[in-house]
Amino acid sequence: MSQLQLAGKTALVTGSTSGIGLGIAIALAKEGANIVMNGFGDVAKPKAEIEACKVKAVHHAADVSKAQDIEEMMEFAKAQFGGIDILVNNAGIQHVAAVEDFPVDKWDAIIAINLSSAFHTTRLALPSMQKKNWGRIINIASVHGLVASVQKSAYVAAKHGIVGLTKVTALENAATGVTCNAICPGWVLTPLVQAQVDAKAKLLNLSNQEAIKQLLGEKEPSMQFTTPEELGALAVFMCSKAADNVRGVAWNMDGGWAAQ
Repeated sequence: MSQLQLAGKTALVTGSTSGIGLGIAIALAKEGANIVMNGFGDVAKPKAEIEACKVKAVHHAADVSKAQDIEEMMEFAKAQFGGIDILVNNAGIQHVAAVEDFPVDKWDAIIAINLSSAFHTTRLALPSMQKKNWGRIINIASVHGLVASVQKSAYVAAKHGIVGLTKVTALENAATGVTCNAICPGWVLTPLVQAQVDAKAKLLNLSNQEAIKQLLGEKEPSMQFTTPEELGALAVFMCSKAADNVRGVAWNMDGGWAAQ
């Protein structure tokens, strides 16, 4: 039997109690990585799914909009596993409104959670990675880190910022064993996207399936959702030996959205 690629490594995945984050955490766990989970909601079920991969999983309920909470989470990871080898910045929220109507508190929250949290985790994770001369930082951006959509000013600004942070981090560590890359999904049927489907169905008096078809048809030529499992497989590749020289990319998995 071949050795698991990530045996003995530890991965911190923010926003990993459901959706994309959980899919990535499970994919990394299947390759042998212990997991530091983070996020709200049910913890027992996703933790059990990760532990079924025969690794250790722990959870920290840091509110990643707060720098102090993030610092406490990183100290917790150090106490549990000795530090972080793989950092996946995935936590995110969304709000939709025109710029002139966008609530200031929503803007501040989206920038804090979707962008600033990745800066704080990255700055705290880098010294240990640099010392070991090995590390993987994977930022979950979005196709909205590459292109824009109306009424999503804060989200698009944050995701463009994540792509920029990714490039700078990659360049500053280009001559080391630490890499930083971004994954830019299109539509993924997470609770966040399901809420948008439900809103569209209600607004236009459509069935759920009709609303999904309309949502995909607006942007995604493949007419299919990307899955958390597919994103997890890409994250595993980015952690592999084959990706040693993949640095600073914004890798879109978007069904052709950004190709239009």
